[in-house]
Amino acid sequence: MAKVRRKEALEYHVQGRPGKIEVVPTKPLTSQRDLSLAYSPGVAEPCLAIKEDPRAAYEYTARGNLVAVISNGTAVLGLGNLGPLAAKPVMEGKGVLFKKFADIDVFDLEIDATDPERFVDVVAALEPTFGGINLEDIKAPESFYIEEALKKRMNIPVFHDDQHGTAIISGAALINAAHLQDKRIEDLKVVVSGAGASAVACARFFISLGVHAENLLMVDSTGVIFEGRTERMNEIKAQFLRKTEARTLADAMKGADVLLGLSVGGLVTPAMVETMAERPIIFALANPDPEIPYEEAKLARPDAIVATGRSDTNNQVNNVLGFPFIFRGALDVRATAINEQMKVAAAHAIADLARRDVPRVVNLAYGSEFSFGPDYIIPKPFDPRVLYWVAPAVAKAAVASGVAGIESFDESAYREHLRTLLGQSSTVIRRFIRQASNAPQRIVFPEGDDPRILQACSILLDEGVAQPLLLGSPERIRQLVAEHEIDLDLSAVELVDPTTDSCLADYVEHYYAARQRKGIDRKEADRRMRWRNHFGMMMVLRGRAEGIVSGINAHYPEVIRPALQILGLAPGVRRTAGMYLVLHHQRGMLLFADTTVSLEIDAEVMADVGEMVADAAKTYDLTPRVAMLSLSSFGSTRHPEVDKVVEATRILRKRRPELEVEGEIQANVALDYALQRRTFPFSRLTGPANVLVFPNLDAGNIAYKLMRELGNQVVVGPVLLGMAHPVTVLERDCDVDSIVLMTALTVVQAQERRLRDAAAQ
Repeated sequence: MAKVRRKEALEYHVQGRPGKIEVVPTKPLTSQRDLSLAYSPGVAEPCLAIKEDPRAAYEYTARGNLVAVISNGTAVLGLGNLGPLAAKPVMEGKGVLFKKFADIDVFDLEIDATDPERFVDVVAALEPTFGGINLEDIKAPESFYIEEALKKRMNIPVFHDDQHGTAIISGAALINAAHLQDKRIEDLKVVVSGAGASAVACARFFISLGVHAENLLMVDSTGVIFEGRTERMNEIKAQFLRKTEARTLADAMKGADVLLGLSVGGLVTPAMVETMAERPIIFALANPDPEIPYEEAKLARPDAIVATGRSDTNNQVNNVLGFPFIFRGALDVRATAINEQMKVAAAHAIADLARRDVPRVVNLAYGSEFSFGPDYIIPKPFDPRVLYWVAPAVAKAAVASGVAGIESFDESAYREHLRTLLGQSSTVIRRFIRQASNAPQRIVFPEGDDPRILQACSILLDEGVAQPLLLGSPERIRQLVAEHEIDLDLSAVELVDPTTDSCLADYVEHYYAARQRKGIDRKEADRRMRWRNHFGMMMVLRGRAEGIVSGINAHYPEVIRPALQILGLAPGVRRTAGMYLVLHHQRGMLLFADTTVSLEIDAEVMADVGEMVADAAKTYDLTPRVAMLSLSSFGSTRHPEVDKVVEATRILRKRRPELEVEGEIQANVALDYALQRRTFPFSRLTGPANVLVFPNLDAGNIAYKLMRELGNQVVVGPVLLGMAHPVTVLERDCDVDSIVLMTALTVVQAQERRLRDAAAQ
């Protein structure tokens, strides 16, 4: 699990605009007319429409996509009663997860009210503002009363994620674990360790899934909740009074099929696990340390299916698989509640998704081939399918159970809408970081004495993304780490001074041998090999590193030139090209090329670029639809530049007839598939283009920069294509996060190169 330091956590929250959220207008506000429409007098019209029909609020306001994340701070994470103000960072964080995973807007509300009645009054009065309420970090047993009271008073979904989120995900895990262990849910004997909000909600939900109430024992810090017990009881615990001779957790676990742990770490011993029934199910969900470590449980009972709340073990029970998508489905059908049918539908959808073939993108992200079985009973949080799998199931259940506010529901059309909702930008970035960390590679940084590089290397080591090699004076690097208070473990980094390194003479000889007929004598070879970019490229060529990341203190040609001279092009490749990944909020991932390399482009070059980018699309799990862009669409304008694009399209189609390639075509036509089909029904594309090949470097370079600066899109790159070894050229103004991401992409390229080399042998 990633190491988080206090200083970094505080700096993260304070940098730029304090906090993690902001409000962004969704309509133009650039003229007096815009202001008149947004406010007075124009705003009166939607006000009157809503007065006449309250349902119109979903059409004319943001209410239908707005959730309140509300807490009084009485049970903040595992930190206890910190109060509402100290809870605000957590609530903002929850809002970020809603936005990133399901594109749901959030206002976080921290309420100074420990009295349940006052809390309920305050929240209930907010109903006109929101489409849903997410309660968070409220201590039990008050949390149960608060949720039930709000459900009765409010006509919008109220959901306490601490309770139901864990219940739904663990419920999905239970469905699949029982199936794999060849046990019927109604026959399971379940022991619940813990009696807090999550434990109670999970117990109730397991009963909703089919567990017989009399077969479920709950154990708190006092012991088993048994008939006749009076010590430390309340009306919530009283629901779980059972007739039993068991008094301790160890007693209760004897012969049990299921252990659900939501208590404290280290509470369960291997000896206790050994007393469970054959083929047991163990969900040790205490965080950060489970009731029994995953490895100990498996060692004690090899026949067990084990899950924890940790990301570094199999079968992680993670709430992020639930709440964003449950609210997404509820909001989109204007549900008045999140009822038991919707929660059960979510659990079954999650369970069903785990039984499906796992897409390549998920396997790559985790560096493992997943398939439904004891080590994979619930989907991974990075699985992009969860959104359009769970939300439709929840929406459908809302309609079927009569709590939806819409009259008709087209599940197929809704699923397709969800596929384009986020553009998958967050998923893509997280996937590459995760994929890189599965097999970190040695990456050399010629600018090893730049503070940004040093800060990035600290993160890379923490995340396990790469093994950095830093070029420069070791003394200078140590001095910078101290001066900038960078928490970088230099013992985990190789520091290399090119001027004194033992490999210098060997590198000089290799460079001289390669360049002696190209104007380089031995003296010049010695001089250049002391330059860090040259030295770093040679480290990669000689196998000392698998990739190189450079460029924040150099112009692009200063990095490209030695890369071409020393590393050269990949076998069968005619040229190199620069590509950017544009992670569009609505359209998904688009690949732009050439954006950085080929200044002079003829038809042959443009065809080469199109072919390379189409092949690269597979790395990003895209089926390429290539648009050869022009100022003309299918003969609408005649010009030599247009003729070049027509010829490039012909060349690429002849060379790679299996590819979807269309051109010459204007950018708007390439991206607007409805317009394309309506205007040019003969187009060979089967959907909007996702590979955009520009007719010259000017157009490509300008386009990606406009997307980044004016379009406010996530733009990742440049990715250098066609090289024999992974080479990444950073932009000079890039920040630490960009360095980390570009390094992760470099590592992924190195991983794939190794796989290709292994397959070729």
